[in-house]
Formats: sequence, C-alpha cells, structure tokens
Amino acid sequence: MIQIERRIVNGLPYLEIVKKELKDKELPTVFFYHGWTNCKESVLVNGYEVAQKDMRGIIPDAMFHGERNDGLPIKEHFEDFANIVMGSVDEFPIILADLVNRKVTDPKRVGVTGLSMGGITTCGIMTKHENVKAADCLMGAPNFHDFVEMVAKLAFEVDELPEETQKDFLKMKVYDLSLQPEKIAKRPMHFWHGEKDDMVPYQPTFDFYQDHKKTEYGKNMTFTTTDDGHRVPYHITQEMAEYFSKVL
Repeated sequence: MIQIERRIVNGLPYLEIVKKELKDKELPTVFFYHGWTNCKESVLVNGYEVAQKDMRGIIPDAMFHGERNDGLPIKEHFEDFANIVMGSVDEFPIILADLVNRKVTDPKRVGVTGLSMGGITTCGIMTKHENVKAADCLMGAPNFHDFVEMVAKLAFEVDELPEETQKDFLKMKVYDLSLQPEKIAKRPMHFWHGEKDDMVPYQPTFDFYQDHKKTEYGKNMTFTTTDDGHRVPYHITQEMAEYFSKVL
C-alpha cells in the first residue's frame, strides 16, 4: 500500500509518497518538481511511480504555487518565473536536510526530476548541489538564462530587454547548467523532450546533450525523444521511475 503524507519544514510544504511498509526505512529518494501554474498534488502520479519502485517520492510546492499561493492568480506572477525557479533550487537542501535528519533518506542516493518549469529547476539543482546523485529533466531546459530571456522578449514584444532587466537577469547565470556543463560531473543525467513542444523549445536541450555527451563530465547523459508536444506521456513517467531505480 502506498501512502501520501503532507509535511512542512521551515514553511515549505511538500508531499511524501512511499510504500507504507517502507515509510520508516532509509530509502533512495527522488524529488519531483511540478510545472508552471501547477501544484504538488497535480503531479502525484510521478511520486506514485517512484514509490512503486521502493523509493521515496518528494513533491514540493514552488513559490506562489499550491499551498504557497498568495491569493493572486499564478499567471500574475509571470515576472517572478526566474525567482520561483531559483527559490526551488535554494530550498532543495532545506527539505533534504529534514529527510536526512529523520533518517528516512539515504543522502548518497538522492535524485531530482521535474517537468517543464520543474525540469528547469532540476537542471538548476544539478548546477548548484553536488550531493545529488542523478537527475531526469522532463521537457525542461538546461539553458535557464537564455530561455527566460527569450520568453520575456516574446511576452513584452521587444527585441531587446531594458538594461535594468538585463542586470537582474545576470543572477540566473549561476543556476544555468548550459554555462557550467562541467557541473554534471559524470553523474547520470537523463533528458526527455517531445519534438513538437511549443512551450519549452526542444532543440536547445537536444543541442546541449549533443554538445556534451562525449565529454568526460557528460558521458553518463542520456536522451529520449518522442513526437509529443508540451505534455509528459504516462510511459515517460514510468520510464523516469525505472531510470531512478537503476541509477540510485
């Protein structure tokens, strides 16, 4: 039997999904990050598939999403997109420490994954946190800075962003895996992306994989392509759980 428990640490709510008979065991643990405008409950299937593989699934709410909503429609926080991603990256060790302190997570067997905005978060965590053993980016983007800049230009219908905005964007670069690909550091990292994705472009992610897969630091990267748009098919969710069961 799989159980779902809501927990909160330092004001950060998350769901913990695990087989009931394993709930007090020190298990390999997979963090799953939801997408833009979604919430932790909307991606429960991912935690369920992780738990089916005798691992612990952890699904946090991103800033302004789910329980952390401030009363405004999430789309009104569009300008906060970058800060939301960077916030999740910075909050990751807080939740991980809670799990390790409770002795329910093996700190040497931690994986991160997520879809869309959560896939971008996954790449940011791989950039900033070397204690992660493996990752799976689902229709996300390793080129955090360039992606947010592209979206901002489209949203505001400009060819060049104001100088002040460009200065604000500089802080994104330390979270950007495409600017520091060596941070992969030989760790297993899988990418899945649908070729017909009209929200997060497929080509930059595939190009990143192609450019770095033959390097020493990127030799454990893998990539799956389908002809889907901006959605994660169920079999890709299953593939994600199976992947972590092998690499953690």
